[in-house]
Amino acid sequence: MDNPARGRIFALMEHDCDILIVGGGLNGPALALAAAKAGLKSIVIDALPEAARTQEDFDGRGYALALSSVRMLDNLGLWERLEPNAQPMREIKVTDGRVGDAQVFLGLHFDSAEIEEGPMGQMVEDRYLRRALLEAMEANPLVEQRAGETVIAQETGPGGISVTLASGETLRARLLVGADGRRSGTAARAGIRRTGWGYGQTALVCAIAHEKPHHGVAHQFFMPPGPLAILPLPGNRSSIVWSETEAQARAINALPDDQYLEVLRPRFGDFLGEISLAGKRFVYPLNLTLANSFIAERLALVGDAAHGMHPIAGQGLNAGLRDVAALAHVLRHAQRRGEDIASPLVLARYQQWRRFDTASLAAATDLFNRLFSNDSALLRFGRDLGMAAINAVPGLRRGFIREAAGITGDLPELMRD
Repeated sequence: MDNPARGRIFALMEHDCDILIVGGGLNGPALALAAAKAGLKSIVIDALPEAARTQEDFDGRGYALALSSVRMLDNLGLWERLEPNAQPMREIKVTDGRVGDAQVFLGLHFDSAEIEEGPMGQMVEDRYLRRALLEAMEANPLVEQRAGETVIAQETGPGGISVTLASGETLRARLLVGADGRRSGTAARAGIRRTGWGYGQTALVCAIAHEKPHHGVAHQFFMPPGPLAILPLPGNRSSIVWSETEAQARAINALPDDQYLEVLRPRFGDFLGEISLAGKRFVYPLNLTLANSFIAERLALVGDAAHGMHPIAGQGLNAGLRDVAALAHVLRHAQRRGEDIASPLVLARYQQWRRFDTASLAAATDLFNRLFSNDSALLRFGRDLGMAAINAVPGLRRGFIREAAGITGDLPELMRD
């Protein structure tokens, strides 16, 4: 139980806000808005300058948002704005052969029509999601922003925690949250170590325009160097996440656009007709990294700061948003009970809720990548039979569909319908 004297000191100390959030990407702003619903004031510190955070051009990036994440955005008042530019994912096809090859289908086929809740998820472009979060923060009196600022030091006191910015400003709060990515400075300064390894793979990310409609179908195609995901965007466009060995990815990314497409076409197939690039190209080295703890004294980690995993299941942002929803749930109920929202007991509830789930998801994505990213005929035969068996059992298939939609398990309030 917390020391009553310490509680009195905590109550008398002055704070600039309830929560300092380091990281202004997607999870940080989402947490600020979720905390505001509980009456908690936040300051979001983002290293990017204002101009870089608000650019409107399409750069090729998009996110596969599970149904649970869509519900959360709706509960935060954002989905009404996002929906006109979103693309429902009505089906998911997982194949262990050439994309679009209709001769033999030994794989998984998930159809949203098999569950009552509607589409399993929605594709939303980065520019729309980021802008919606920024404008919602600007409109919320309980959220402040510090753009173009970096944290150079943090210190925990008896009743709060403070950070020093590169500009010299010092900010104080009851709780500090690191939403600052896989190389989290917030975690490092708190002495939180990480466990993980690289995959020797790099993801090439881009968007393409194509001749034929995708009908809202997402594809996951497994090749020996790594998976290729084709995710539907509004119109005749799709987002591509394409994994290759590090050396091969560097060589491909160095090619001009026309040659880049020549490498992609035979992997992609012709089931969507002629393709062309739409937007910029990106590369991301792939690794697994887990924080050994999601919490420290007056500190919590969310998103990639807590866990970074292979994009094979498209769950990176969804897992981060579930962290945000779970932390907001825990803080809201602690605030209602009059608890110190940053006490060890309160933060332990958050860690207990999220650590096992994220470790299990990371282990599953790691196993799937190792199982499918190879050219073993024996393994390929076994995994194809396994996928075909799941596909043939309606009850099992519906369970996988609901899992893909993110609507299984103990859901935080913001992710409930």
